Amino acid sequence: MNEHTIRDVVIVGGGTAGWMTAAAFSRFLNNGYTRVTLIESEEIGTIGVGEATIPPIITFNRLLGLNENDFIRETKATFKLGIEFVDWGGLGERYFHPFGAHGQDLQGVHFHQLYLRERQRRVLPDISAWSMSAVAASMGKFGRPSDDARSPLRELFYAYHFDAGLYAQYLRRFAEANGVTRVEGRIVDTHLRAGDGFVTGVTLADGQIISGDLFIDCSGFRGLLIEEALETGYEDWQHWLPCDRAIAAPTSYAGDPSPFTRSTARSAGWQWRIPLQHRMGNGLVYSSRFISDEAAERELRGNLEGDLLAEPRKLAFTTGRRKQSWNRNVVAFGLSSGFIEPLESTSIHFIQLGIARLISLFPDLRFDPNERDEFNRQMQELYEDVRDFIVLHYKATLRNDTPFWDHCRTMDIPDRLARRIELFSAKGRIFRDGAELFANTSWVSVFLGQHIVPADYEPAVDALDEDKIAIALDQIRRGYLDVAERLPTHGDFVRHCCENVPRHGTPIAAPPSSAAMPTFSFESESPFAKPASPI
Repeated sequence: MNEHTIRDVVIVGGGTAGWMTAAAFSRFLNNGYTRVTLIESEEIGTIGVGEATIPPIITFNRLLGLNENDFIRETKATFKLGIEFVDWGGLGERYFHPFGAHGQDLQGVHFHQLYLRERQRRVLPDISAWSMSAVAASMGKFGRPSDDARSPLRELFYAYHFDAGLYAQYLRRFAEANGVTRVEGRIVDTHLRAGDGFVTGVTLADGQIISGDLFIDCSGFRGLLIEEALETGYEDWQHWLPCDRAIAAPTSYAGDPSPFTRSTARSAGWQWRIPLQHRMGNGLVYSSRFISDEAAERELRGNLEGDLLAEPRKLAFTTGRRKQSWNRNVVAFGLSSGFIEPLESTSIHFIQLGIARLISLFPDLRFDPNERDEFNRQMQELYEDVRDFIVLHYKATLRNDTPFWDHCRTMDIPDRLARRIELFSAKGRIFRDGAELFANTSWVSVFLGQHIVPADYEPAVDALDEDKIAIALDQIRRGYLDVAERLPTHGDFVRHCCENVPRHGTPIAAPPSSAAMPTFSFESESPFAKPASPI
């Protein structure tokens, strides 16, 4: 500690963003002198348009030392092996975007290139048949990944569906037990320092003033500090992502939960289906330019499974991002920082990555502008990478059956996404820049699933023996099917987790190292015994 050390961190807003931040800070800034205070008001509700996640959430929970079975029970969680897309490329079609890889790369050649050549020789199933996660999902099965390099089960990757409100409560208990102070109250005023405009404190409705050195804005779309106080500005992306409304509606359902999220394209947007232990999460994301709020609600209600458990909740949003996620001594997380519709379940990941970046670039009272600029650069890249991937889903469609889809099919797209499409369309090439979130499997799943099929494949594939590759593809596929058949049902696995919560549970294990090419001659193993593996 020195005279430049930040002593007081103030988090404005609770919900998932606020309590994820508080939990992480209580774990990684627990240095004996930095105090963390979170302000939230029970008068102000939280917004959650989805409860699905992607595999890095496992890393976040593991670093906090959370026990996975305890987490599953307390948040009513289920497991997620990927996303099923219905009616996106064309009406009556569906494809699966799995977690993990497709097959195995060989001698520096990506698996999808081997697949592209082989499908010119014979009829092949969808490429998801070569994904352990997709095959298990298609059977409604689940098991934890294996550490055995010989087992295809090593290639099963997953995330979670959970109740976001329960997750926030779960993390609140963790954070408060580790020293975070929660203050109940509604903020009515923000104090700025003369000269540089830094935030020095906030005043609550009861007159209490909370002072701080660093402020984290988790106040939602409003952006209480980052926008209302500091006027940071917002970059609007609605010309590429036209949806600007959502309706969320929980329902009951019978039977076991599916181990995947479903996204179904509707007349002017898309509907999500997220199975939890105690309810089904449903919602419709849509464009108010192409459908009225009343018609959108009728469309959602007409496509729900089970009985409504609460009246539908409506919200409006503008897709885009804050021009700076870190401005002066305020850092915005969650909806305060930006919003991209949850088509690929990235909302919570934006929070998680923002927290990780801030901890790695944590400032002192001098607030080095280089740290701020690097944080903003990295967050901008993340938002733009995800934006382009989401835009691809809308652009790559054959649908022209409604004005909305005809608009999406013919709209202009970001230049860098257009280049990606051109490269893949020629010979199936994909090049990732820097620390992009979505790997080759993700891009290939959407490209092929929505009719962007390369005219050819990389010439390097022809250096590999055709017959041996064909045999290998068949062996890999059979190996995945054999393993999936022996897994428990997803419902049985979730029940097992909830029934087996040790009083002093061990934390989630670290991810195993990269797997070698499996031989598929593995011994029987218990899918319940292995630790969770993040992607």
